[in-house]
Amino acid sequence: MRAVVYKGEKEVAVEEVDEPEIEHPNDVVIDITTTCICGSDLHMYEGRTAAEAGIVFGHENMGIVSEVGDAVSDLEVGDRVVAPFNVACGFCENCENGYTGFCTNVNPGFAGGAYGYVAMGPYTGGQAEKLRIPYADFNALKLPDGDEHEDSFSLLADIFPTGWHGTELANLEAGDSVAVFGAGPVGLMAAYSAKLKGASEIYVVDRVPSRLELAEEYCDAHAINFDEGDPVDQIIEEHGGEVDKGVDAVGYQALDPEQTSKGDDYAYDPAKENPAVVINSLIRVVRPTGELGIPGLYVPEDPNAPDEMAAQGRLGIDFGLLFEKGQALGTGQCNVKSYNRQLRDMIIEGRADPSWVVSHRVNLDQAPEMYERFDDREAEDGAFTKVLLEP
Repeated sequence: MRAVVYKGEKEVAVEEVDEPEIEHPNDVVIDITTTCICGSDLHMYEGRTAAEAGIVFGHENMGIVSEVGDAVSDLEVGDRVVAPFNVACGFCENCENGYTGFCTNVNPGFAGGAYGYVAMGPYTGGQAEKLRIPYADFNALKLPDGDEHEDSFSLLADIFPTGWHGTELANLEAGDSVAVFGAGPVGLMAAYSAKLKGASEIYVVDRVPSRLELAEEYCDAHAINFDEGDPVDQIIEEHGGEVDKGVDAVGYQALDPEQTSKGDDYAYDPAKENPAVVINSLIRVVRPTGELGIPGLYVPEDPNAPDEMAAQGRLGIDFGLLFEKGQALGTGQCNVKSYNRQLRDMIIEGRADPSWVVSHRVNLDQAPEMYERFDDREAEDGAFTKVLLEP
């Protein structure tokens, strides 16, 4: 089958690989109908992880069940499903408590597993024609038959639940004001989730104009371009003080506003990064006793980090100010199953439609071009936010 294979820094190729097979009675195999390119994939693509050549990318996957293991009881051939990016067993202590992003059984020596991602276990990615889903009764979420809401449902694998998770980590409630740093797919979904939850004011910080325009149009957000000045100062001036909650949807490749200016290209440059800048900005912009949600990715090692400390996953966080302000924070990857069923039903009932974040739907063979363009952050023909691939 065809699949997107990592070849090395800033290089992927569509190659022939072995088709997945049923390896355990609890497995199913699906024919992929939609798979997504994630901003997290760019970390590997850019050589910013310990990923080695040969990985098949793709942790956001949906499709039609084509093979069913003998022990599977809730799925049958022909079912349409979406798979959380988390691979989880369903019966370890963390899974039983809802922390499926930190399953202790699926990836020995590491809490959590995922498809097609470095250090996340032996699970081949779904940017391919087929995918094996282990513990399928637990992991696969059934969808209505047909092809309705295909774009929206595909986002249930990761970015819609992850954006929602960011607001949950911050304990966002109706009437709260919130600052979301990052207007990539997860940041836009966090802002959209804040809108769905009834946030009073939403501020979205980025520097890519087309993405900020989406935040304004679909999330009713105030756009804050950090190329125009310190984003914390901008928010406090516009809001009239600090906000109630904050979400970091950027992670460790955050650009330092002091190192950027209008006219620069939008591709990430390690020389202009400050891995702690977003967290420190949130500490400054969120009010005393406010809460921070940090779903943005941070890693224990970064081969191309801007300095030695960051290379070891260590950050210069203003912990004294955090303590002084009595703030709380939550972090960690999303436990998708905590949210995807409810978000699915919101989509079905017309209460939510996150498909507006999708900018491109293309054939799998165009994946190398899409990775290159996604890495540049800004499209020639408008916003470049979420790429969906069809095998």
